[in-house]
Amino acid sequence: MALTLAAALTYATVSGAGAQQRTPAAAPAWATATADGFASVHALGQNGTFGGRDGQTVTVRTQADLEKYATASEPYVIVVAGPITMSPVGTEIKVQSDKTIVGAGTSGHLVGGGFFLGQGVHNVIIRNLTIRDAYQGVWNDKEHDYDGIQMDGAHHVWIDHNDIRHMADGLIDSRKDTTYLTVSWNRLSQENKAFGIGWTDNTTADITIHHNWIRETEQRNPSTDNVAHAHLYNNYLQDEPGTTITSSYGNYARGKTNMLLENSYFQGMNNPVIRDSTATLVQRGNVFSGTTGRNESGGTGAAWDPRTYYPYTLDKAADVPALLKAGTGPRTSWGTLLTASKTLTVAKDGTGQYTSVQAAVNAIPANNTSRVVIAVAPGTYRETVKVPSTKPHVTIQGTGGSRKDTVIVYNNASGTPKPDGSGTYGTAGSATVAVEADDFQARNLTLRNDFDEAAHQDIAQQAVALRTASDRVLLDSVIVEGDQDTLLLDTASKDEPGRVYMTNSYVVGNVDFVFGRATAVIDHSVLTLKKRWNGTSAGYVTAPSTATDRKGILIANSTVTGDVSPGSFYLGRPWHAGGDATLDPQTTVRNTSLSAAIKPTPWTDMSGFSWKNDRFAEYRNSGPGASGASTDRPQLTDAQAAQQEVADWLGDWSPTAPQVLASDRTTR
Repeated sequence: MALTLAAALTYATVSGAGAQQRTPAAAPAWATATADGFASVHALGQNGTFGGRDGQTVTVRTQADLEKYATASEPYVIVVAGPITMSPVGTEIKVQSDKTIVGAGTSGHLVGGGFFLGQGVHNVIIRNLTIRDAYQGVWNDKEHDYDGIQMDGAHHVWIDHNDIRHMADGLIDSRKDTTYLTVSWNRLSQENKAFGIGWTDNTTADITIHHNWIRETEQRNPSTDNVAHAHLYNNYLQDEPGTTITSSYGNYARGKTNMLLENSYFQGMNNPVIRDSTATLVQRGNVFSGTTGRNESGGTGAAWDPRTYYPYTLDKAADVPALLKAGTGPRTSWGTLLTASKTLTVAKDGTGQYTSVQAAVNAIPANNTSRVVIAVAPGTYRETVKVPSTKPHVTIQGTGGSRKDTVIVYNNASGTPKPDGSGTYGTAGSATVAVEADDFQARNLTLRNDFDEAAHQDIAQQAVALRTASDRVLLDSVIVEGDQDTLLLDTASKDEPGRVYMTNSYVVGNVDFVFGRATAVIDHSVLTLKKRWNGTSAGYVTAPSTATDRKGILIANSTVTGDVSPGSFYLGRPWHAGGDATLDPQTTVRNTSLSAAIKPTPWTDMSGFSWKNDRFAEYRNSGPGASGASTDRPQLTDAQAAQQEVADWLGDWSPTAPQVLASDRTTR
């Protein structure tokens, strides 16, 4: 998918022989990111870990290209843009120093192989990848040393936000005095041996292991042998009941290791924490749920404080399962990484930092320059939320297993009187969630306006669930639900840009339920048509109010469906807000499945303005509601369609959201 790869094209890009290169002023965030923990420490001639930041960015899709750049002597940021099947199975690419290897969205997979970092290799970042399926059918495999990531004598390595599973030997091996290593925010699963550390008689290594979800693994979770300073915190070790995989032990301090284990969560583990008599192990603030067997601490080693080496912030141990289920593994966009220092937690039961979403928004400093994630625990939050223009870079993200688990809901309508007696809310003011800040993101939650139209027929019915009036808004895996005017995609003013990208999501409504003047893309999503308050079927999907020379609403690769009567809904009508004849409303619906609910003549006039004088078109739609070209149903030519792709709508903005399969779009 072109959009998935777009982030790779915002830096210096090389992709195949003879590819063009370009170098804008600023590199993307994932290219300039630096490590935390011991990987951030200045030592051995290396000032922290920043990977290939100083080199070119290359996009790879084949094993040959990945090996070419990973084994080169020059620094590179290597973007893995799709699944790469390793041949022969078990191949471990010998990564050289000064490399960042990163997956594009969630599409970067290594299948049947992994990476090897040899003696002296340093300054390597491996992020956002899925490394999987080198398993050879033998559980405790002694014949095939096929690891996800193996390090022998490397230093300054950051392994972050990966999903590593189902390999033949171990998922991660840190061996032979590998040091200044940080392993963070990874999912490690479906393996006999998760994470082994040691294979040395020396006690020199310094290692940080934090915010990793280790589940359905038998041993080495991790096993830590002869490590001078092992700092493990905020990890989640889970032995799921009812499976064939049973944990042998959890965290293990072996040899002369000096381990500090803080605020981790152990669920169902056998022997959750064990140590050799020669090792030192200090526990602080850990939670043990349903564990059995050995749970040990003690030793004679010298006490040590990680803060003498690097800063860090502990999350509450009770929050760890929800936080890591939502935040580990590959991310669709680097702006959504849940890092402890930039995460605010919300929970109705008081277990978070805040009990309301608005309270968390209020706590963000004005004019913040980096992303703040508001991680919202499952529950129903009956409140209105406003993200003001002075608070950019905010993500509101539900931490439940489904987007239905976390709901923000309220019931204001346009005609609802304000409590202070100053009039009614109006359409824009009725929004349950209002976003006026740039670079906003919403993920994995439901935004709803549950205004009761039947009970309030005496007032204006418009009731907005989500209003955006800003630029670079990403809506990923959300449900936006209402009746009339559900989703208002606006801009700060007529002359201001406002781009919105929605993916893997649902919008539910009946009258003009996607409307406004933003440049908005609804991609790989479902638009659900809903009956009116009195049980009748009639409505309009879109009502754009696009300014001249701007792009309006694009619905692409999606589905329009709902339990309504056949031939009862229009795809759209032109909204000339305030009677402004200078506007040029636009809706394009392309490569989308249309149910029989869509009228054979899918566009109609509005308030005296003819849709034929504005921009309404289709391209290669399917389903019973689709039809061929006619004067009442204009279709784009192939040449016109080539100028109306998702990337054309978003311009220089690359939200890097993943492609979603059709099967993923059929349920909520």
